[in-house]
Amino acid sequence: MKFAALVAILAEDLEEQAIDSAKEAGAGGVTILDARGIGTKEKKTFFGLTYEGSQSVLLFVLEKKLSVRVLKQMTRDLDLNATSKGVVFTLPLEHIAGIDMAQLEQFESRIRDDI
Repeated sequence: MKFAALVAILAEDLEEQAIDSAKEAGAGGVTILDARGIGTKEKKTFFGLTYEGSQSVLLFVLEKKLSVRVLKQMTRDLDLNATSKGVVFTLPLEHIAGIDMAQLEQFESRIRDDI
């Protein structure tokens, strides 16, 4: 079975919507990281204080086909092609250890259903 890491870097206000979208597409657990980003535009200032918008990094470990399904659903639900509020991508995983056996059985069940 092949796995992929799905990474979503999003504006913090989209975090819950992104998680709901991923779960609706079949994703299970997620690791959430707080982040800051530096873009090409100048940062907003208010009375000399710089505002840096908060971001969230969502990390999912998914079966490869499921990762594509989740990516497409998140892109559609969050309208990421029309807005610049985030990016979602997948990375292939060569070696993996420690994955929950219940989650592995869930992946296998989905694959059998798809076949």
